[in-house]
Formats: sequence, structure tokens, C-alpha cells
Amino acid sequence: MRTTAWTFLGPALLALGAGASFVTQSALNAQLRTVLHSPVRASFVSYLGGTITMVVLALVMRESWAYARDFAPSSWWLWTGGFFGAIYVIISIILLPRIGAATLFAAIVSGQMFASLAFDQFGWFGLAPRPIDLTRLVGGVVLIRR
Repeated sequence: MRTTAWTFLGPALLALGAGASFVTQSALNAQLRTVLHSPVRASFVSYLGGTITMVVLALVMRESWAYARDFAPSSWWLWTGGFFGAIYVIISIILLPRIGAATLFAAIVSGQMFASLAFDQFGWFGLAPRPIDLTRLVGGVVLIRR
């Protein structure tokens, strides 16, 4: 029972931490926008910090770049993740001071839920198709995770 509980609780706690980090990032970036007088500059600083963090993690974890040869045959759309991340960051920076953290993240979570349902339904970007049913429409992490 203990292992089963942690099989769900461990990842759920990590996901909650990731959600909290979104709010933290957005609040910090919104303040940075005020200091720098630009959502674009604030986004750039955010991504620069993230890039530096990833370089340090790659060095600490001794990640090999030997797989760089595998980049060439990949589909072009696999390289657009940073674009979507930038869209998220800049929209968050602009909207958080206007509508508040709770409203912003309620809208973001709603967008994530609707998009997730579509991605599951149609199996976009290599995901295993999982048809929309009443359980998935009702929503919630516990209900979707079956």
C-alpha cells in the first residue's frame, strides 16, 4: 500500500511544485517587466536564467552531447517548444498584473485541460490516443489518471 500511495503521491507532489513554480516565475517576471519597462526584455532574462540553469544541470549530471547527430532527422515542429514557452511567458507577464494570479492561472489550467483533451483524443505529436469520455470531461488529476 505504501509503495502504491507514493507511486501517485510522489509525482502528484512534484506536479504541484511545478504548478507553484509557474506562479512564482510569472510573479517574478511581472515585477521584472516593471523594472525593465518591457515584457520582451523580462522574458529574455527569464529564458537566459533558464538556459544557464540547464547548462549547469547538464554539467552536474554529466549529460553527453554525443547524441547531437540525432538532431538532424527530427521533424521541424519538435524544435518549436521554446516558441510555445515564450508565448506562455510573455502572456503571463502581460496579464498577471492586469487580471491577478488566480484568474490568470485558472484560465491557463482551463486551456491546459482543453488542449490535453484534444491531444489525447487525436493522439497529436505521438501521444497514444485516449478517447474523450465522461470521466475525462469531468476533469481533475485523480479522474484523468486511471
